[in-house]
Amino acid sequence: MLFEKILVAFDGSNLAKKALKKALELVEESPSTTLEIIHAYQIPTFILGEAYITASVDINQSYIDYAQGVLDEAKSLVPQHSNIHFVLKQGESSKVILEYANQTKCDLIVMGSRGLGGIREFILGSVSHNIVQHAKIPVLIIK
Repeated sequence: MLFEKILVAFDGSNLAKKALKKALELVEESPSTTLEIIHAYQIPTFILGEAYITASVDINQSYIDYAQGVLDEAKSLVPQHSNIHFVLKQGESSKVILEYANQTKCDLIVMGSRGLGGIREFILGSVSHNIVQHAKIPVLIIK
C-alpha cells in the first residue's frame, strides 16, 4: 500500500477532473486507501478604509449553492465506494486544503496544475503553487 489517505482538491476544472481520475486509479491499485475529495470556496468580502463589507445573504447562498454543485459534479464522476468522502469547506483554497490534509492525516495531495482562478491566480499565485510550497506531504500535480 503506497498511500493510506489521498486528498483530491476539486474545483470543477478539466485538470481537476484529470486529477480526480488519477487519484481513483491510485485507489484502485490499493483498495484499502481512503480518498478525500475537497472543494474549497470563498465568499467575497471587501474592505473600504475601515469598513468591512460582506455579501448579502442571497449572494452568500448563491456561492454556497454553486460550491455544492461543484462537489456534486465530483460525486457524479466517482463510483460508489465506502472509502470515499466528500467535503465542502469555506475559506481561502490553499489554506483550507492544507489544513484539511493535516487534520485528516492525508499522505498525498492530488490536484490540477491550474484551476478556475483567472486573473486572481496571476496576481496572487496559483493555489497549486501555494500547496506545493507549503505542504508537508507529497503533492501530485496533474497537467
